[in-house]
Amino acid sequence: MKLPSKSKPYIIPEYSLTGDLLSFLTCNLQYRYQNKGTLPPSKPVQRWFGEFIHGVMEEAYLEWDYKKTSFPWDWIDDIRPIEEQIDLRLQTRGLYPYDEDLFFSMSNHPEVEYLNEHDHKKLASARAEKAINIWGKHLFPLIDSSEHLIKGVRPMPNYDEHKSRSNYYGINGVVDVLTSMKINDLEQSNLDNFNNEIIAFLKKDPNFQKRIKEQDGEDYEIIIDYKGMKRPPTIVTNPKVEDKWETHKQQILTYSWLRSKQEDAKPIVAGIIFYLNELVPSKEDLVLIKEELKDELTDVGNEFEDDVKLIERWEEEDKAPELSDGFKISRSIRIINVDEEEQENALLMFDSVVDNIESSLIREMNGCKIQEAWKADSDERTCSACDFRTFCKNNSVKTKDIKIP
Repeated sequence: MKLPSKSKPYIIPEYSLTGDLLSFLTCNLQYRYQNKGTLPPSKPVQRWFGEFIHGVMEEAYLEWDYKKTSFPWDWIDDIRPIEEQIDLRLQTRGLYPYDEDLFFSMSNHPEVEYLNEHDHKKLASARAEKAINIWGKHLFPLIDSSEHLIKGVRPMPNYDEHKSRSNYYGINGVVDVLTSMKINDLEQSNLDNFNNEIIAFLKKDPNFQKRIKEQDGEDYEIIIDYKGMKRPPTIVTNPKVEDKWETHKQQILTYSWLRSKQEDAKPIVAGIIFYLNELVPSKEDLVLIKEELKDELTDVGNEFEDDVKLIERWEEEDKAPELSDGFKISRSIRIINVDEEEQENALLMFDSVVDNIESSLIREMNGCKIQEAWKADSDERTCSACDFRTFCKNNSVKTKDIKIP
C-alpha cells in the first residue's frame, strides 16, 4: 500500500506593530539581522528604556488600582521599588541601562536612601517619577484595561500561490491602555473637580468633539500608547530618516482596527500618545527641540514664548533651562483622530511593509545574498549605533581604515 505524502504545514506569518513595522522602517537590513537572525543589539539602551518606562507605568497602575495611593508619589518609598523590580525583570532578558540612567540596586547604592528629589539626576528615574506624578494621577482613574493583547488577520498583499508563503498574514500588538468612557463622562463632576488634564486636552480637540457627537450617547473607547522618546518632528526633511510622526499615527490607527474586531469592543474615537521624554528632556533632546522650533518642524512650542526664548538662548555646554510644566506637558501629549478612512490608509501602509518584508524573505530563500535581498539605507544616527556597520555595504557612516604599523 502506498502511503500519501504529508502535506506542507499551513503557517500564517505573524507581524507585530512594534517588533516588525517600526523596526523594518528604521532599517531593513538591521531588522533582518536582529529580528529574523536573532542577533540582538550589543547595547540596546533605547529598547531598554522603552520597555522600562512601559513596565514602570504598568506596575504603577496596578499598585494604584490596589491601594488607591494619593499623588504625588514619593520617589524613594513609592517609585524606586517599582523601578528596581522592572530593572531586574529586564536584566533577566539581557537588557541593561547605562550607569548614568538608573541606580541598579538600593543595596549596591545605599546613598539613594539619603537623596532628595533634586539630587537624583539619573535620567530614567527622573522620567519615571515625572510620568507617574504628572500623567499617572490623570490617567489611572480613566483606565479600563492595560497591556491589552490584540490580534487580527489580513489577506497577504500581492499573493501569488506559487511564490507567496501564505495567502494571509497575522497582525498582533499590545495596547498599553484602553479607556472606556461615556459621552457624559466629560461633564462628570468628579472628573472636573479632579482637574483631569487628559479630559481638558480632549475637550479642546475639535476632531474628538466631532467624533463623540457622532456616537449619539453611546460608550466609546480611547487607545493610549506610551513612547520613551521625545515628540518627533511633524516634517522630516531627510529622506533617509523614518517619519516617526506619521508612523506613530499609523500604529494607533492599526491598533484601533485590531481592537474593533474584538467582540467586546466599543467605538474607538481617538488615540493618545504620551512622549514621556518631554517631561525630562536630555541635552540631546533639547538640541533637537531647539532646531525644530527654529525650523518650524514642530506643532507645539511657539505658543509658549518664555520657554522658546529660554531654549533659543540655551547652548549645549550650559545647564538645562528651567522649562515650564505647561510647555513640557503640552509637548508630551498627542491626540490622534480615528475614523474609517484613516484606518484604511494605515492598513494599506502595513500591507506595504509586510509585502516588502515577504519579498525580501523570498529573495533570500531563493539564494539571494542577505545584503542584496534586504535594503540598508538609514540615517547617520541609526548607522552610528548599529552593530553591523563594519560590514554593511550601505553604511552611511564610513568606518576609518585601520593602519597596521
